[in-house]
Amino acid sequence: MAPRTLAVAVTNGVPIFELAIPCEVFGYRRPDLTDSWYDFRVCVPAGERPRTAAGFTPETAYGLDALVEADTVVIPACHDVHDDQPPELVAAVRAAHDNGARIVSLCSGAFVLAAAGILDGRPATTHWMHADLLADRYPKVLVDPSVLYIDDGDVLTSAGTAAGLDLCLHIVRNDYGAAIANALAKRLVMPAHRPGGQAQYIDGGNAVDDMDQLAPLLDWARRRLDQPLTISTLAQQANVTTRTLIRRFHTVTGTTPMNWLRNIRIEHARELLETTNLPIDRIAERSGLGSPANLRHHFTRTVGVPPSTYRKAFSAG
Repeated sequence: MAPRTLAVAVTNGVPIFELAIPCEVFGYRRPDLTDSWYDFRVCVPAGERPRTAAGFTPETAYGLDALVEADTVVIPACHDVHDDQPPELVAAVRAAHDNGARIVSLCSGAFVLAAAGILDGRPATTHWMHADLLADRYPKVLVDPSVLYIDDGDVLTSAGTAAGLDLCLHIVRNDYGAAIANALAKRLVMPAHRPGGQAQYIDGGNAVDDMDQLAPLLDWARRRLDQPLTISTLAQQANVTTRTLIRRFHTVTGTTPMNWLRNIRIEHARELLETTNLPIDRIAERSGLGSPANLRHHFTRTVGVPPSTYRKAFSAG
């Protein structure tokens, strides 16, 4: 597999954390995981040496014109959501999109994409603190302030801070498969997969306590994906009522027990498709999705391609 050119834009005042995320995920060669990785480029305005919000100045040979040539363009959070975004950056992002690049924003980087006009009529997200401003300033953008990230094909946006890591791992998963993305997540000491539809901000003073009480149940369920698991079964294992279980799941994961379980089963099916030669009916059984037809239905709906197509693209064999 040929390296994918991935370019990150740096302008004055960019927050260091959102810039560090793509550098960490995409910027290091990982020969023990895969022979091919991203051709990573840091791009700055021509003739400038921009400083990040933390005072760092990147050393790079690439200008913003390199964004137009990239397969993927990542825009970290912007310096100030209330300012007009740098015209040369907005123009380069628009040109890159017109040239067929996949455009990604992290946190408030969505304001750059919106200024370029490429979010018009599309669903998009940003940090929940800035969502109302994004919607007011760019009314054509379909802002969803409740999710971690949105994959709209050639344009992807994430919520704030840690959600940028989730989106970048999602990109690795789509490009290189679940096994490599999960291995990378372990190195980063973070969850292997948080679905984009998970809530980005959960309000409630008992969230930490709920997580402490729910974590053993999640581990227990992950070890029994091939077994019938219902809300009643999970509630009984956790020694709580079904109503309490549903509340805790929503507080901790932002979704229902059955939605969480289905996502985990699909993720397990992805790994089995990549790493084994098991027939589809056995993968359906071992992942807990039941029949091949049920596996195909949920897998295609979530991943975007049928299991057989996914296996051909990502199978190690």
